[in-house]
Amino acid sequence: MTRHLLLGGGPLHDFAATTAVVERVAEEQGLRTTTVTEPDEAVALLTDAAAGGAEPFGLLTVDALRWAMAAPAYAAQRHEHAYRITDAAAAALDRHVRAGGGLLALHTAVICFDGHPHWKALCGAAWAWGTSAHPPLGPAHVRLTADGRRHPVTAGVGDFTVDDEVYGFLDEEDGLTPLLTSAHGGRDHPVVWAREVGAGRVVTDVLGHGPASLEHPAHRRLLAQAMAWARRDRAASP
Repeated sequence: MTRHLLLGGGPLHDFAATTAVVERVAEEQGLRTTTVTEPDEAVALLTDAAAGGAEPFGLLTVDALRWAMAAPAYAAQRHEHAYRITDAAAAALDRHVRAGGGLLALHTAVICFDGHPHWKALCGAAWAWGTSAHPPLGPAHVRLTADGRRHPVTAGVGDFTVDDEVYGFLDEEDGLTPLLTSAHGGRDHPVVWAREVGAGRVVTDVLGHGPASLEHPAHRRLLAQAMAWARRDRAASP
């Protein structure tokens, strides 16, 4: 049974509810999930496993929102939620993937860790303050791309509409190939993509603002298939 490390928690979203959905999908996939809410605890668990102190984690899922919160608008929440990732912690996340581990980065994961170069390179994009944006929460029309029709993560998913926030105008890595897109602000934006990074695999899904999005049948299927592809499990079913 594959070990699954799930990092949740943070402000402005109902992470308890979204993390619970991720846990259920993982359980259906036969994963053994350890859920934590502090990034440093996740890094310590990954580091211990990599050093042989415990069974390795086949998959890391980040359903969290933790960043430095330097802007005055977040001053009231800074004491409880602000987090600055160290270079050593970012390198540990990078090693997990490049050594062959899977990563599933959900929704606010692209805002986490202030766009640290290691994290941006893993996720394939990062939130750019002052540039990135999303429309108000509401119906989002999500479309399958030509690449999405051929990829195991989006097999059988098709186009769908879901209540969500569509992140756009992100700071993207070169060569990002979307599997699903959604339009706002005059252009299509990638909302799901999958990449191989070193020996590992990463799926980034910037949908998932709330549990209703994650429980949408098409999105739930996508999550299951993303978990399977990221950990190289060909036997897993959606």
